[in-house]
Amino acid sequence: MPHPATTAAPIPPGAELAIDGLAPVITANADFYRIDTALIVPQVNSAEWSLRIHGMVEEEVTIGWDELLALPLEESVTTMTCVSNDVGGDLIGNALWLGYPIRMLLQRAQPKAGADMVLSRSIDGFTASSPIEALTDDRNAILAVGMNGEPLPAEHGFPVRMVVPGLYGYVSATKWVIEMEVTTFGDATAYWTDRGWSERGPIKLQSRIDVPRVGAVLGAGDTVIAGVAWQQHVGISGVEVRIDAGPWQRATLATAISDDTWVQWSLPWMATPGEHKVRCRAINAEGKTQTGEEQGVVPDGATGWDVRTIRVS
Repeated sequence: MPHPATTAAPIPPGAELAIDGLAPVITANADFYRIDTALIVPQVNSAEWSLRIHGMVEEEVTIGWDELLALPLEESVTTMTCVSNDVGGDLIGNALWLGYPIRMLLQRAQPKAGADMVLSRSIDGFTASSPIEALTDDRNAILAVGMNGEPLPAEHGFPVRMVVPGLYGYVSATKWVIEMEVTTFGDATAYWTDRGWSERGPIKLQSRIDVPRVGAVLGAGDTVIAGVAWQQHVGISGVEVRIDAGPWQRATLATAISDDTWVQWSLPWMATPGEHKVRCRAINAEGKTQTGEEQGVVPDGATGWDVRTIRVS
């Protein structure tokens, strides 16, 4: 692993609530969800890898593996989410990434006026349509070569993949990336947009209950309700929990790593015998409350509140 020129700040001590059953704030590589179109994981020889940036640019750019590793690489912690993640689902993970800012390579290529999209292409033919502003603003949109202190695993895109905070993976997280075409949404489409999904994929405000676990039967008395909430590149300011028909109660938030990561939350509960329905909803850093309107994952991500039935003996 190359040494980063810019290291990520240490994980804040208050970021991990250490509650049994609650998803850890950093997801281990082996536990990180995998969604892609590759029936067989591509085995790419890094010595032969290169990335070409072309299209609506003043100057085409081609960069190879050794040249990429020689650049000042940066560490950043980013939560990634799949657009096909149902409400309460587990197609989400948070990792420490090592890579080079995409905006720096695009600056070298000099996109022409009117370009509003970058079509990235994988070695297996998959394409993703990323709004160009998400790759050129100040967010940590990177070409990643490392994951949680290790070389990028093959199933997660070795040797190089894209990581873009704030966008669902289907429009940003191209693995085994070999090409970036600067273009427009009017002139080009991508793999999933050709199949009915929306062309832009900003991540929606969501929260999830992890504790108590599904199917658990609790004993009456003091317990805890806990979970995670996220809206990458916006941030979370609060989570509320409702038990049965009672009022919404404010949960305690852990310390967020950044606005680009999920955050853990918890609420103490005096459980009484019987069957209870528990709901949660998040509030983002802009003061918007997560909608309870239910929508499936197509065309641009699921909405609704995570609801869990809990039995107390």
